[in-house]
Amino acid sequence: MEDIRVIVPIALEPGTEEPTYASEGAAGMDLRAAEEVELRPMERKLVPTGVRMAIPEGYEGQVRPRSGLAVKHGVSIVNSPGTIDSDYRGQIQIILINLGQDVVRFNRGERIAQLVVAPVARARLVVVASLEESVRGEGGFGSTGS
Repeated sequence: MEDIRVIVPIALEPGTEEPTYASEGAAGMDLRAAEEVELRPMERKLVPTGVRMAIPEGYEGQVRPRSGLAVKHGVSIVNSPGTIDSDYRGQIQIILINLGQDVVRFNRGERIAQLVVAPVARARLVVVASLEESVRGEGGFGSTGS
């Protein structure tokens, strides 16, 4: 039985596949390349997916790398996770980077990223004279252990 939590209208460029969940337990939908791409080592490219969507207010789209591409080829996403705001209506494009040592090629229709639709909370900021103390305090990177 399909569990629909939020409905997201999408528009597809001709010949583009709809994003899909690879398994029942998958948190993210696979996004695919809308054109052939070649990435040399340390090269980054903006790759179109052919997908546009109207994410409902109160939600965002989180674009994340695919772990299989990272471990097998060293391919990741530069601004990971990327955010798709609810008021954006343009084509989803992925900034891929090849951190590996070999040229990597993607054919049109190959899975290049995943998209998680998640709720967001808008914060109301309040300026105060000082912040409440905490156990951690101002400890930064690595301050809570290795």
